[in-house]
Amino acid sequence: MKKIVVIGGGHGQSAICRGIKNLEDVDITAVVTVADDGGSTGRLRRRFHIPAMGDIRNVMISLAEDETLMKELMDYRFEDPDGNAMDVGGHNLGNLILTAMTQQRGSFLEAIQTVGQVLNVKGHIVPATEQVITLYALMEDGVIVKGEANIPDINNHISKVFYDEEVKADPDAVAAILNADLIIYGIGSVYTSILPNVIIPEIRDALTQTKAKRVYICNAMTQPGETDGYCVEDHVQALLDHGAKVDAVLVASDELPPEIVMRYLDENSTPVNIKYHTHDYEIIERSLLNFDNKLVRHDPMKVKTAFEEILREI
Repeated sequence: MKKIVVIGGGHGQSAICRGIKNLEDVDITAVVTVADDGGSTGRLRRRFHIPAMGDIRNVMISLAEDETLMKELMDYRFEDPDGNAMDVGGHNLGNLILTAMTQQRGSFLEAIQTVGQVLNVKGHIVPATEQVITLYALMEDGVIVKGEANIPDINNHISKVFYDEEVKADPDAVAAILNADLIIYGIGSVYTSILPNVIIPEIRDALTQTKAKRVYICNAMTQPGETDGYCVEDHVQALLDHGAKVDAVLVASDELPPEIVMRYLDENSTPVNIKYHTHDYEIIERSLLNFDNKLVRHDPMKVKTAFEEILREI
């Protein structure tokens, strides 16, 4: 049985998990960032002083056996039809369940494990840390931005992301990385989904020491406020500059429909292309995308097919 660790957060990590959970003879661990401080997640985090659970909720849905039902339940958002203020107004049911379970069990990690068992999740979901942490970004002009939710809103280029305190990794996350056969970074926001995990010293060290093949799935489109103008190599360099190790990069070879490219241009997002001919890492080009609803998205089943091939070579 091959051991796979997926490192990241947000919808991109969920897309990967949704695909690879269909692989045979694999043991999946998702190491998920808890630095999110926006929306429902941010409100609960501030009120109860617990790590962010929004990305963990998304990964739980993607790894659940009955994903459709779980998505309806865990994504259900309480709203007041009269527009009056409510304590639960705007919160996802899944976030509230995780918060309540953390309060009851006294442990964020135990809450994740308990809810995961109820949902019959295929694999293990581990927070990168159990601390309540705040992500910072240093911009190229020297400006420092506090808070994951604020970073993409700054019209500037990011130099690096960091924490202003010592952050200890969850031991289960470190152990999973050290014992893995395959590490997957991505898909998603490099600076606010992947790197918040990588910059934790114990995780960074484990990524150096592991014997696993370390594969980064590169984004197909740039993300306004984070990776404006980036090529494939720029994405990888951001990972390397923060201490990640990369053996191979999985790049979508799909031709993007011109009308969809124009739509993204209106939102200041452009295609991510390979710029150079030689690299210190392997480039793997495969069909990975779908264009449902005129959006560029990684197709979970195409991702699964790509990793079936990669796993055969490990």
